[in-house]
Amino acid sequence: MRAKGINYDTGFFNKGASSREPFDLAEVRRELEIIRDDLHCNAVRVTGGDAGRLDAAAQIAAELGLEVWFAPFTCDLSEAEMLDLLADCAERAERIRAGGAAVVLVLGAEISLLNRGYMPGDTLGERIEILSDLPRLRAAMPAVPPRVNAFFARAVPLVRARFAGPITYAAMPFEQVDWALFDFIALDNYRTAEVADRYADAMRALAAQEKPAAITEFGCTTYRGAASRSSRSGEIVVWNPDTAMPAGLNGDYVRDEAEQATYIRELLEIFDAAGIDSAFVFTFVQYVLPPPRQPARRPRHGFVWRGEGVRRPLRLDLPGYALGTEGCVCGAGGALRALITQKLRNPLNLFEVWAFVQGEPIGIRMHGEFKRLARARDCCATLPLGRRQRFQHGQ
Repeated sequence: MRAKGINYDTGFFNKGASSREPFDLAEVRRELEIIRDDLHCNAVRVTGGDAGRLDAAAQIAAELGLEVWFAPFTCDLSEAEMLDLLADCAERAERIRAGGAAVVLVLGAEISLLNRGYMPGDTLGERIEILSDLPRLRAAMPAVPPRVNAFFARAVPLVRARFAGPITYAAMPFEQVDWALFDFIALDNYRTAEVADRYADAMRALAAQEKPAAITEFGCTTYRGAASRSSRSGEIVVWNPDTAMPAGLNGDYVRDEAEQATYIRELLEIFDAAGIDSAFVFTFVQYVLPPPRQPARRPRHGFVWRGEGVRRPLRLDLPGYALGTEGCVCGAGGALRALITQKLRNPLNLFEVWAFVQGEPIGIRMHGEFKRLARARDCCATLPLGRRQRFQHGQ
């Protein structure tokens, strides 16, 4: 794969709440170094709703030699507000690109669900309700693609006048984006049990298009059974509707990082075989979700650290997942972290329509996924050259 990457959150803003507080540049630099050095990524999709934060993180990523996918990720904005933000981001991204960095500007993500004017509802919560009401969803869906494409007919010239590099958009499949406007075809795309038998074929068809294809999100959460639920595995988190902050879990779950790692490895193999150009695991970390060892913040069952995050917050010294071409590493805090030994080749967000029958949506899936790596006192990893190397517990 040309670009091996991961999503990196600088702050998603909903109802005044941010998914990333505080935003500390020293920590950002350390995490981006981990993405480059420990996860063996050569690209990062920097996401968030604040242009200044995006700019700061993107500059650090560029300094570290990473390909930067500069990706505003907004909630409940009007089209006018989104256009203003995109113009600002385009100018910032161009300054970074002009400095010699490889930059792809992503013109938002899943705007029809996350922002106003495409589906009924003034807030994200109201629009989410439609996803579980198929009659309302079917009634609303025909209007979405023309509205989305009308927006990009305005947004793309605005951005092109300010940014000279390649552009794309992180789409949901049902948005039916006119990719003639863009340089990459990009989808947030997860494999659920319902589409598992067709997923590889879908990736081959995607990669066969005339433009390079990117998977801007894929992954799964860290509990047993999450892989089959994939995009909707994050539904175990209960959110406070007034504050848009997590309140607990809806039941008891068994943490399983090995399942997460297997899922990610399998999708990397599928992308590799299909010829996908770029892929980004979702996501490096989700600070908004407290880990199980913070009982004061567990109103009900507590949190299985599900973040679509592959790594827990640095300040908590918790384990994560590493994406790279070789090797195996052990995580701190007594939990094992294994580096997926899969070399890649060319190849949502909160929700995604996963399946269609003759154009009719038959299921909506909330994304959020990850699996857990096996715990052990030590581990052996077979490296690509056939060598075996042992990493002791705690290293």
